[in-house]
Amino acid sequence: MSGIFISFEGPDGAGKTTALTSLTPKLKALTEQEIVFSREPGGSPIAEKIRKIILDIHDQEMDDRTEALLYAAARRQHLVDVILPTLNADKILLSDRFVDSSIAYQGGGREIGTKEVAEINDFAIDGHLPDLTIYFDISPEVGLSRIRKDHQQAMDRLEKASLDFHKRVHDSYLKLVHDNPDRIVSINADQAPDQVVEDAVNVIIQRFPNVFNGGR
Repeated sequence: MSGIFISFEGPDGAGKTTALTSLTPKLKALTEQEIVFSREPGGSPIAEKIRKIILDIHDQEMDDRTEALLYAAARRQHLVDVILPTLNADKILLSDRFVDSSIAYQGGGREIGTKEVAEINDFAIDGHLPDLTIYFDISPEVGLSRIRKDHQQAMDRLEKASLDFHKRVHDSYLKLVHDNPDRIVSINADQAPDQVVEDAVNVIIQRFPNVFNGGR
């Protein structure tokens, strides 16, 4: 495959999705390759149906392992329907979350075990990891306070979880960053939004200088 796969990770409230709204057009102005944006869970029709089940606030009785398996199932369908076709077409795929989210949220947050969740997802992704992962780092306390200040944003089932849950998620992310220095780059998400976007763009340019070089 000749395309480029970049994923974006971060705890709830890191501003990752908002930053991607500004980051994507900036990247499009820097390359001649087509950029495709997607998200997880979801990204394709079947995966989006699974997303609704996972995040439904009424599904409070969902078993933790069921949740992990549903994420892996949605990820497999997203990979087959969107990611692989995009990469095979020599395009750039930007994904709002990928496998690291499951390891951090279900493996660490739900305390199922990061190794166990990684093994489930190894089967789902069949060796297809991102070429680069940008991790938006912020403390659980700051992230959750951001979410709760936004009264217009309905909190999903995971966002409503306890502070201890989100602390475990954050700790798991930090371990992933430590264990995967060649793939995952951490940036400080507790900055002005424009600076966060600028830092992310610079990381991508530095990693792929021959692809993202127009207008710089």
